[in-house]
Amino acid sequence: MVFQTLQDSHEIEAGDTFAPRFDAKGLVPVVTTSAEDGRVLMLAYMNAEALARTIETGIATYWSRSRGKLWVKGETSGNVQHVVELRTDCDQDAIWIVVRTAGAGVACHTGAASCFYRAIAVGSGPAAGTRRLEPRDQVPGPFKNS
Repeated sequence: MVFQTLQDSHEIEAGDTFAPRFDAKGLVPVVTTSAEDGRVLMLAYMNAEALARTIETGIATYWSRSRGKLWVKGETSGNVQHVVELRTDCDQDAIWIVVRTAGAGVACHTGAASCFYRAIAVGSGPAAGTRRLEPRDQVPGPFKNS
């Protein structure tokens, strides 16, 4: 699958053509959220091949920057991410996928349900510590964890 490249900002933002805008390294950031409860599971990256495979198979496939290769989420752990919905933002330089996770439902390599399992107290300064959130507290919401 070859993705189109658009130059016209109106067409990028208002048109119907899916034309992801990869960065200089050929990557686009991907925010992955849970279809069950809306929690943010992880932030990862896709190159054109990973994005094409994700669209074609319905299984989240990322580009591992540390390993320099394609990475099918859950391929070894069993926590495969089945894509329910895939969206792009207004200028098509970021992707959002909503997934149902098989297996134990774990997204993070640490064993946490979400990679975003630590909270930092806003307004406490740059040396603020973190507190680890329990899985039930990782669900998003402006007042949930305050």
